[in-house]
Amino acid sequence: MCGIFGIIGHEDASRLAYFGLYALQHRGQESAGIVAWDSSLESMHVHVGMGLVPDVFHEEDLKLLSGETAIGHVRYSTTGKPQLRNAQPLMVRVRGGLQLALAHNGNLTNAAELRTALENDGCIFQTTSDSEIFVHLIARALSSSTLEQAIEQACKQVEGAYSLLILANGKLIAIRDPHGFHPLSMAKMGDAWVFASESCAFDLLEADYVREVQPGEMIIINEGALEYQSRFFSEGVPVRQCIFELVYFARPDSRIFGEDVYQCRKCMGRNLIRESMAEADCVIPFPDSGIYASLGVAQEAGVPYEHALIRNHYVGRTFIQPSQSMRQFSVRVKINPVHSVIENKRLYVVDDSIVRGTTIRTRVAKLRELGASAVHFRVSSPPIKYPCFYGIDFPSPTELIATKYTPRQISEMLGLDSLHYLSTEGLLNSVSQPENYCTACFTGDYPTALPTVQDKLSLEYRRRGDIRLEEKGVR
Repeated sequence: MCGIFGIIGHEDASRLAYFGLYALQHRGQESAGIVAWDSSLESMHVHVGMGLVPDVFHEEDLKLLSGETAIGHVRYSTTGKPQLRNAQPLMVRVRGGLQLALAHNGNLTNAAELRTALENDGCIFQTTSDSEIFVHLIARALSSSTLEQAIEQACKQVEGAYSLLILANGKLIAIRDPHGFHPLSMAKMGDAWVFASESCAFDLLEADYVREVQPGEMIIINEGALEYQSRFFSEGVPVRQCIFELVYFARPDSRIFGEDVYQCRKCMGRNLIRESMAEADCVIPFPDSGIYASLGVAQEAGVPYEHALIRNHYVGRTFIQPSQSMRQFSVRVKINPVHSVIENKRLYVVDDSIVRGTTIRTRVAKLRELGASAVHFRVSSPPIKYPCFYGIDFPSPTELIATKYTPRQISEMLGLDSLHYLSTEGLLNSVSQPENYCTACFTGDYPTALPTVQDKLSLEYRRRGDIRLEEKGVR
């Protein structure tokens, strides 16, 4: 996953982009970047780096990013290795001196096929990210088209998920793929227009929410314009928004897909407990992902809600990992239990998902060690059984515990008194327009054509940073 942010028509564009990316930091922690357009110099300025937003940008960096238009990106890689060369926004100079920058959230399912065709036709790629495919497709189409037409032609050639922000000589363009897999919204801040993956970025800037960019829509805002232009480049494509955004990925204080994320998660908790009542003394979440569904569980079951597992918020991604002999130590550093809430208690333990099951096994063992008399585990989503090709970075299916074992077997393996996953029906009943969601990771019902076996291998090698695929036996 990634987060994108854009603003046009504000003298402090890059500084506001910095704060917008700060609000979207949960969507990507590998790298961050901002590109700004300075109309007085007719030039773009870029600063990208590896790490979190406050580590990448300092006061002197923002001062150099002058201009009234800017786009920004925080990255979590699904295609392309975590390297500086893959950090976004991508910036290039194309035909006629046009300077173009692009920020992408999503994943293309025909990336390997398109990349091979472009390379065979002489294109030279600088990154291993599928996002660069857009740049090449747009650049090639510009020989006989306007910028908007070139972008539309590029979008019609790619398949999969993409929310895009494109900055081109002061013009800001926002695009969402025809299925609308991932969120992108717009707001107004005085005379400035603002775009972001999630509305929590608008709240931080006190921008007024306007609406979502619609699936298959391209919004164009010219420098100095008070109004935007809108055009659609697809028809008859069913909307398939990623429901895992609502289960886990989006911030609970955001509004996406027309839904209040916080209330959706509480509703998932209510539906979960309606399907699976048990005798319990209190409800405890696995922090932080299980908190909001736990509130719904507690309210529906009439059972007290307790914070029995306390998270250390100062443990970051760069925390020094213990040796193999101390492998349980890292879990204890991140989460510490409140003994008095657990001893001799029958517990509802709630989380949003079970992926591999390794972390949960350790935590359940600790609850038993502290004297919990019963552990009833409740999961506010269905079992994850299938890979996602649209931008959620699940492990290989061979690592997903639900692909190998039944819920009963998983319950026995984890030492639980009972285990219940929210049904797909219960999940869809938690949203206002259930027909508009992709549930492929739970059901295997994919809304697009999938990569071929050859393309899957190619994408995996590129993700590991291997450009010379032929050395790995991919032809």
